[in-house]
Amino acid sequence: MAQALLEMRGIAKSFAGVKALDGINLVVAPGECVGLCGENGAGKSTLMKILSGVYPHGKWSGEIVWDGKPLVAQNIRDTERAGIVIIHQELMLVPQLSVAENIFLGNEITLPGGRMNYAAMYQRADSLLRELNITGINVAQPVMNYGGGHQQLIEIAKALNKQARLLILDEPSSSLTAAETKILLDIVRDLKKRGVACVYISHKLDEVEAVCDTITVIRDGKHVGTQPMKQLDTDRIIAMMVGREITNLFPREPHDIGDVIFEARNVTCYDVTNTNRKRVDDVSFALRKGEILGVAGLVGAGRTELMQAIFGAYAGISEAQVWMNGKRLKIRTPADAIAAGIAMVPEDRKRHGIVPQLGVGHNITLAVLQRFAKGGRIDTASELDTINTEMKRLSVRAAHPMLSIASLSGGNQQKAVLTRMLLTDPSVLILDEPTRGVDVGAKYEIYKLMFALAKRGVSIIMVSSELPEVLGVSDRVLVIGEGELRGDFANDGLTQEHILTAAIGAGSNDTGNNAPQRNDPTQLASVA
Repeated sequence: MAQALLEMRGIAKSFAGVKALDGINLVVAPGECVGLCGENGAGKSTLMKILSGVYPHGKWSGEIVWDGKPLVAQNIRDTERAGIVIIHQELMLVPQLSVAENIFLGNEITLPGGRMNYAAMYQRADSLLRELNITGINVAQPVMNYGGGHQQLIEIAKALNKQARLLILDEPSSSLTAAETKILLDIVRDLKKRGVACVYISHKLDEVEAVCDTITVIRDGKHVGTQPMKQLDTDRIIAMMVGREITNLFPREPHDIGDVIFEARNVTCYDVTNTNRKRVDDVSFALRKGEILGVAGLVGAGRTELMQAIFGAYAGISEAQVWMNGKRLKIRTPADAIAAGIAMVPEDRKRHGIVPQLGVGHNITLAVLQRFAKGGRIDTASELDTINTEMKRLSVRAAHPMLSIASLSGGNQQKAVLTRMLLTDPSVLILDEPTRGVDVGAKYEIYKLMFALAKRGVSIIMVSSELPEVLGVSDRVLVIGEGELRGDFANDGLTQEHILTAAIGAGSNDTGNNAPQRNDPTQLASVA
């Protein structure tokens, strides 16, 4: 084996007396990709913040050896100067600046006198993108002109421009399409051939298997083990992560499905910046009591906009008729929807789900504060009792219930938002990408919760970009394509191929070739 480029030995870190890391070891050789796996809250992000200089030397214990010498870093600039570059899950680009300006941010090429040498930066940025086989990007255009997938690839180009010898990728494919993920994995393979070392953090274990040479697993801040990928498989990695075997990721439970209780009719959403364009075009569907309705479609199909319009949260102009138990509702705001028994966990928890300035507990009780109001004051003892009970029920990991929610892992933030919505006791629960950025163990717990809610008669709408998830959880599947309803299928013999065929509009009127029969919308829309 090649001499190690990086060795992290016995790394430990505490917050307010609570150990987040306890004796973690990590070794990476040049040209090696190490998969760092663990549940949300296991300590992966804390370990990488130590490695990248976010937590300076002296604020943690243990030793980091870089290229044979002790690494003493006080900040990110020190580690980047050494050749260690991290690409965070939350992109660190300036939307208004051009692609080239973002790639060279802090490392600009200048002319005599200090003026920017834009010609040189454009040429170098274009060359970098070509090296990475990234096409379709004009380096002079603002970054905000490109989608999240392209922005993620631009972040990689930015990292390589800093002469990275070790690249840390934290959930790099969370906002990528399947095609963009393939480009990303090809880039990682090419970097390995060029001798660049990588630490790859992802809950998508198929990606970990595809590009990683070695797997290091941590659980509850402790080092569980390090093994070559060729000696492992997905089931073994999951068992190491969660401390138990999960033989069936989708723990289906039988549940009764009753009559139609909810309908959305003629939902139309107009683009926020161009009102001549429809993001959702006259979509109608119904939902039965205790049913789990999956909503699938390609990225940009209009699924999220459809859910936002129903919930009163769409930012642009929208039209929607919403019916519950045969009565038409007037929903102008999310507060109206919650009062009517509709709750929603949004896709973008950072922007729309959490209030980062508040603690975990106050985020959880935000939607039901009136329950704890007595004489114009909040009964804090009663509120805290509810917070502790609900955090325990959904296994929200936090050292203290009033710890800032921004300090929690993405998965624990997601569970906190879900806890808040469940406290409203909804009849209809909308989950938009509920397991994005969530580890395997937490996914399993969320699926179990969904089936338990369905058994209690709660009706669930789940939007997901992961087709195995849609097929593993749903009773029925809606397929949205280019803002239109392209399919309404019973999940009986349904396959990923059937869903994709409907999503792209190929053979949309054909239920032959062993495709499951569509539900008759006239039968579903039985509540008038």
